[in-house]
Amino acid sequence: MKKTIMIADECVENCQALSDILADEFTILTAGNIDEAVELFEKNQDDLALVIIHVDMLQQEQNPEIWKQRTTDKWKCMPVLAIVRSEDAEKYINYLDNGIHDFLYIPFIDKLIRNRVKNLSEAYFRNSDLEEKVRIQTEQLRSQYTLMQGQAKELKKSNQNIIDILGTVVECRNLESSEHIRHIKAYTGILARQIREDYPEYGLTESKIEVIVNASALHDIGKITIPDEILLKPGKLTDDEYDYMKSHTSRGCEILDNIKDAWGKDYDKYCHEICKYHHERFDGRGYPEGLTGDNIPIAAQLVSLADVYDALVGERCYKEAYSKDVAYEMILQGKCGIFSPKILEALIKTREKMEAVRSDEEEEYDTTC
Repeated sequence: MKKTIMIADECVENCQALSDILADEFTILTAGNIDEAVELFEKNQDDLALVIIHVDMLQQEQNPEIWKQRTTDKWKCMPVLAIVRSEDAEKYINYLDNGIHDFLYIPFIDKLIRNRVKNLSEAYFRNSDLEEKVRIQTEQLRSQYTLMQGQAKELKKSNQNIIDILGTVVECRNLESSEHIRHIKAYTGILARQIREDYPEYGLTESKIEVIVNASALHDIGKITIPDEILLKPGKLTDDEYDYMKSHTSRGCEILDNIKDAWGKDYDKYCHEICKYHHERFDGRGYPEGLTGDNIPIAAQLVSLADVYDALVGERCYKEAYSKDVAYEMILQGKCGIFSPKILEALIKTREKMEAVRSDEEEEYDTTC
């Protein structure tokens, strides 16, 4: 199928001469003035491969940019040849910066015109085909991205449902309340965002922090495997009982292993790290593996401090609640185990936010106001 080109020239002889030269390879449309050219272009722009226009027509519009603006965006990519007399070419050289791709010189040279028109039109169609392929691929990628976003949203919802269900089991099995889990999540989020700000080397993005915060609810999931006589014992545990209690870290990971295919990789990773290592201490005196320093995953370090802090300021079956000031000093003095200096610095910087978690709840439930 022949490609279509448009020839716009007030000189009928020029139109006829160019038509004769190009008619074997192209379908020719001709326009005798600028208005006809614009109309022809707008009606046939999807089929056009090239435009040939006499420089006099462009001068009627002061410069080629004006004529370009009177047409659609298709014109911006359309190859355009301006007809000029060879001796006048230098006078119009600035047109090459304003939408004109090249010149056709009068008198016409048949072979030169055929080659120039053929090369420009073929390049235009190659570019057009490429642009169309890019457009189609872009649409496909957008469609796939939208689909993936929907799937990610559903997966996130599924992950949260699993955590909520397991968290409810922990609440029912253990004497820990829903408030404790809510506190752990709040404290973990506060500390994590401060660490993200101060220590970017940990790579804590907002999405990762969100997963860590949610995963913190399962830090004690392994306690559902601990017998009541140990888990709920009001007095001090014996050494054997304490060793068995400590096994809740590994037992919790065994529970999580059974559902690892049911949720996303990030949730699986952080839930395991938190569950197993939230009782490790920075100096290696924690359990179950006695990890030291940043060998302890940052997620576990965050939840560890959050758990200790909430245990201190909250009541337990074996203790009264400490004041916030006392709890704060006990942690800084290492009376509850040694924590990372970076985590402690985050606690210092966020003290007011940490203390506000329970204060806000007290105000919410204060009926005397």
